[in-house]
Parts: sequence; C-alpha cells; structure tokens
Amino acid sequence: MLKLTTRQITALGEVQGTQFIARVTENFKLPEPLRSKHILLIKNGNQSDLPLGFRAYFYLQDDESVIGKHLAIENSFLLPQDQNYLNEGDILRFDPQRLALRTLYRKNSRHNGLLVTERCNNFCLMCSQPPKEANDSYLVAEWLEAIPLMNRDTGELIITGGEPTLLGDDLIILIRALKNYLPNTSIHMLSNGRNFSDFDFTKKVASIAHPDLMIGIPVYSDVSNIHDYVVQADGAFDETIRGIINLKRLEQKVEIRVVLHKQTYERLPQLAEFLARNLLFVDHIALMGLEMTGFTRHNLEDLWIDPIDYQSQLVQAVETLARYKLNVSVYNHQLCVLDKRLWPYNRKSISDWKNEYMPECEPCTKKTECGGFFSSATLRYSEHIEPFKV
Repeated sequence: MLKLTTRQITALGEVQGTQFIARVTENFKLPEPLRSKHILLIKNGNQSDLPLGFRAYFYLQDDESVIGKHLAIENSFLLPQDQNYLNEGDILRFDPQRLALRTLYRKNSRHNGLLVTERCNNFCLMCSQPPKEANDSYLVAEWLEAIPLMNRDTGELIITGGEPTLLGDDLIILIRALKNYLPNTSIHMLSNGRNFSDFDFTKKVASIAHPDLMIGIPVYSDVSNIHDYVVQADGAFDETIRGIINLKRLEQKVEIRVVLHKQTYERLPQLAEFLARNLLFVDHIALMGLEMTGFTRHNLEDLWIDPIDYQSQLVQAVETLARYKLNVSVYNHQLCVLDKRLWPYNRKSISDWKNEYMPECEPCTKKTECGGFFSSATLRYSEHIEPFKV
C-alpha cells in the first residue's frame, strides 16, 4: 500500500512559506518563470549546483550523505523511503512549517481521486469515508488550483466524497474546470444520487456538456426500506431512483453500484430484475465486494458474509442483467472465490495504491488477472482463498 501522506520529513535548511500545491519535476533546466509552481525532485545526491527559484527541493535518497550538502538552498527537504514512488508530473500539497505532505495526483496512475467533501446526507452502514460535518469548502479551491497542473493525457479522474452534490454550484464550477483543462479525460463521479431528484440542479450539471462524465449511484435493493436502512436515510430510495431518471432524461451517463454484503446479497436476483425492468437505460452496473474500512469495521458482524456463500445469488443477478443486454461488471473479488461463470465479468477495480494480495496468493498463476484485495482486507477475508497452480 502506498503512503499518500507523510509527516516523516527532514528539513535540510531554512524553511520559508506556508502550505502550497505544486507539481513535481526532475528537470533542472525548467524555465525560471515556471519554477514557482514546481518542486524539484532530486533522486540522487550527486548534483552539486541547484538552480534557484523552485518552490521546494525534495531529496529521495536512502542514505544520509545528502544532509548538509545544500543547506544554502532554503526549502530543501529529505523525504522518507516510503515516498520513493514520486515521479515527474505528480502533484503534491505541502506544508513546509508542519512538514506535512499529501500526494493529490500521480501522473502514471489510473486511479486518481478528487476528494471534494467529507459531508454527506447518507450514513451508509459500510461507508469507507465516514462523513464529517466540518466546513471543508477549501477542498474545492485546492482542486481548482491542482487541475491546471495535471497532465493533459490523464485517462480518468474520480470525483468522490462524502457526497459531491452537496457542493451545489461549486460542483458545477469544478466539473467545468475539468472540462476546460482536461477535455480528453473521462470523469467518474460517485454520488448517492439523491440531489439529482432536483431537476433544476440536474439541468445545471447536464448543461456543462462534459464529453465523458459518468455518475456512479448506489441502489442496494429493489425494496425501498432495505435500501433506506443500508444508507440510514428515510426516503433515500425514492430520491435516488428519481435522480437516476432525471439524469438519463437529460442524457447523462449513469452507473448503478451495488455493494454486496449480508444486508444486500439475498435479494440480489430480485434487484437485477428490478433494474432490468425499470432502469434498462443505465450505462453500467457494478456488483462490488466489501471494503473493510470506515464504518464497515464497526458494523462487521451485520455486514460480513464470505463471498463464496453468495455465489448463487451473484450468478443469477449477472445472468439476468446480461440477458437483458445490460453492461455488468463484478468488482473487488478474487478469482478463486468466484464462480467460473462470472470470470468474464470480473474486473481489476481496486485502486493501485491500496491493492494487495495475501500470502496465500504468492504461488498463484492468475494474480495478474485477479482483482486482489483492498489493503484493509487483513481484517477479514474469505476462508476459501486458494492459489491456482500450473
């Protein structure tokens, strides 16, 4: 698991300035007018003369020979070894006074997410990002500063929360900025869909005319009170379904997301029938394994079921959706616990920075095809993990 945040940083010289966002470069010859928005990454200590004007200077050297070498350069810092993944084009938020670093964007990753708020109007039993009430509007301002620094060839970005639609007009500004600066980047926004029941708000989102925006919305049951129980919000099911219909009415792409656990698996075949009969126009359906983090840890006994025990329901659901020609995928599962009929629908979906494999997987010949585990899965995972062998 990559550490996207750290405070294990050593200042090598005088420290100036407050928190800032900047792009990483290894180019010592970067034109001087551009240097103030860049951090110079120094991967060895052999450079004797450092060019002036960069926002900061980061060393990624494992030994201590670099310390004391460039003390004349202010804002020089030595990073711990767990930050050695940093590369040209990555974008960082850094507070030189607190020695606090967070990686906001990795140029070479397909799994970059924009956390835009931690507020939410649901309180899902298995929420991986438990909601907070604090005013975090500063997050949008940070992303508006970071987006122009991102690589123009970025394939996909994820907008996540909390609930992004709680941003209101700030969400419109954010999506418009993504369209303007990254017109070829697909955007996948995760939302509970409830605020799209407001047709006027939905029209604002649609009016941006983003060329490739997909909104992923959870529907956990065909029975309204089961869905409302899972998300801990009365009336959420009705608002969510109306939101999906409004989005499709305005020709927006919608993905239905179903997290599989003890409260949702039994009626999975009936949910598939409901989706096929009532929401046939959605663009994708993702049936997802449980992530062992956030509220899941506190509600584990009410949520956990070994994936091997819901294969019958999962096969029925996938076969129903496929029969209706719906685009369906299975996320966050391991091949060895999936019924082989599901293999064509299985996807490697876990973000690279938190995707791991268990010791049992070491000799497996299908690791490159398998979805693997969330790093949090050490808390609990299937008892039926068994490596494939030649």
